[in-house]
Amino acid sequence: MSLFNKVFASIGIGSATVDTKLEKDVFVPGEEVRGIVQIKGGKIDQHIDDIYLNLHTNYIKESDDKKHIVKGDIERFRLIQAITIGANETKEIPFVIRVPFDTPISIGRTKVWVETGLDIKNAVDPSDKDYINVVPNQLMKGVLDTVAELGFRLREADCEELPYRKRRRLPFAQEFEFVAVSGSFRGKLDELEVIFFPQSDEQMDLALQIDRKARGLGGFLAEALEMDETNISLSIHSKDLPILKSKLESLIRQYS
Repeated sequence: MSLFNKVFASIGIGSATVDTKLEKDVFVPGEEVRGIVQIKGGKIDQHIDDIYLNLHTNYIKESDDKKHIVKGDIERFRLIQAITIGANETKEIPFVIRVPFDTPISIGRTKVWVETGLDIKNAVDPSDKDYINVVPNQLMKGVLDTVAELGFRLREADCEELPYRKRRRLPFAQEFEFVAVSGSFRGKLDELEVIFFPQSDEQMDLALQIDRKARGLGGFLAEALEMDETNISLSIHSKDLPILKSKLESLIRQYS
């Protein structure tokens, strides 16, 4: 075994490579992801301590009064431990993982990807990145469609860091900001903010922030003191879909 090959492999030249192949690239939260991790050996035998898949997205984090975009971990899956890949050898490892229910959907600037990594001691760890398209499940689609029917248009959808008191499993959540462009809420609200906290295919918690439009001196003072915002939490079930429009309309009207 050449000393030069060992040195080159330690800095990633002539080292093992990894390529993940997914059966498809469109998923709903909670769905299984099936695929194969293909590892190709380099110029020397290499011991791999760990093979893992990470599900990532980016989110906005604020520090020192500045906003930064950082990589967020949605879930980490360990596939296999401690194998050796021979020089020029090819190994394929099939896998089945599940997209967590709280995975953000692929909309606007929000991207979701699977990153495959090999943990190789004393060497540059090879990795592979595969973007996937996460689409709303039945409950999410029901909420988004209902909000649109009430006259709201989606203005922005970003993943943002949450205050500690609002966090669930992840330190961030996807926030949907809507503006009323038609219907009875036009001119009454500055915006409607919606955050999904899915529990399963059938149940989801919603966090709503209703931001009323300032009217008169009292309204402008309330806006300046951020007293014009109302935060509401509610749970919905798939059985609520037929009455979801009247339920959300009544709730928003109560605080607008």
